[in-house]
Amino acid sequence: MAAPGKVAAFRLPPLPTIGEIIRLFRLKAQKQLSQNFLLDLRLTDKIVKQAGELKNAHVCEVGPGPGGITRSILSAGVEQLLLIEKDARFIPGLQMLSEAAPGKVHIVHGDILTYKMEKAFPKHLKKNWEDEPPNIHIIGNLPFSVSTPLIIKWLENVSKRDGPFIYGRTQMTLTFQKEVGERLAANPGSKQRSRLSIMAQHLCAVENCFVIPGQAFVPKPEVDVAVVHFTPLVQPKIQQPFELVEKVVQSVFQFRRKYCFRGIEILFPENGRLKRTEQLMMTANVDPTLRPFQLSMSQFRNLCNAYRKMCDEDPSLFVFNYREELRQKKMTRSSLESPGQPEQTEEENQL
Repeated sequence: MAAPGKVAAFRLPPLPTIGEIIRLFRLKAQKQLSQNFLLDLRLTDKIVKQAGELKNAHVCEVGPGPGGITRSILSAGVEQLLLIEKDARFIPGLQMLSEAAPGKVHIVHGDILTYKMEKAFPKHLKKNWEDEPPNIHIIGNLPFSVSTPLIIKWLENVSKRDGPFIYGRTQMTLTFQKEVGERLAANPGSKQRSRLSIMAQHLCAVENCFVIPGQAFVPKPEVDVAVVHFTPLVQPKIQQPFELVEKVVQSVFQFRRKYCFRGIEILFPENGRLKRTEQLMMTANVDPTLRPFQLSMSQFRNLCNAYRKMCDEDPSLFVFNYREELRQKKMTRSSLESPGQPEQTEEENQL
């Protein structure tokens, strides 16, 4: 019996183990969907612990599968749990969990990439962006095939303060391939520094929490798995539109083994390319002989600010597409050459 004045902690009633659920509903991980099940509840508890205090919180779990992390989330005493699962085979097992926690679980059979997250939580949970994060969390053991496009989509939502971030600085605790987790948190100078590093860190505080060995999953993936926690920043480190930052960062890392000016060049049409590249590098005060992974966040900020100024002066710059220019040149070359496949240039090979 609970002590007077105290509310008893929520506990799930006895349930079949995750392994038994998998056997009961004849569930099998589908390789084409990059599904891997985590059966060890000590590890699922550890993942949920990285999300922070979840008592009375509202949580959205992405891709719960057979429900291992789901059990750990419910055991943390959440107020409401929204489950978004694309694979219909998992729904009956999740409904069993829902019945064991009456009134706490809402199951959506749908795709997280298209689900309208701005309607996922009660309006009264909204907080101002400058306030502490709302009592809302996103947690997920993501399939490898969807993890990178999904985090890019959510980072764009952070930048625009829409989607799940219409409620404020909603925190996320997600799994990635170990190498992707390292890229997300990589510091300047690290060989893992990449486009993902800049796009994530200019918008969020990113913490690479711990690594789960591949053998903990069924079936065992070929790589280990990183658990990464994201807290959106009150002020982004680069205060420019998401699309502009992404274009500059993507261009710089296009030729990651070369000097950074090589990637900057492809922001500009061939006519006047060298002059404009020099102008941008000088305005941003960035050494053109640095490699992309050596650039600091402030140097990327300077590059984005300088590029924005040039785009304001010449709006045609932002819509310029280097790949399209290459394609047009290739078509022209093909029409002038004798029949047969023309050789690709170095730029075409890298792009």
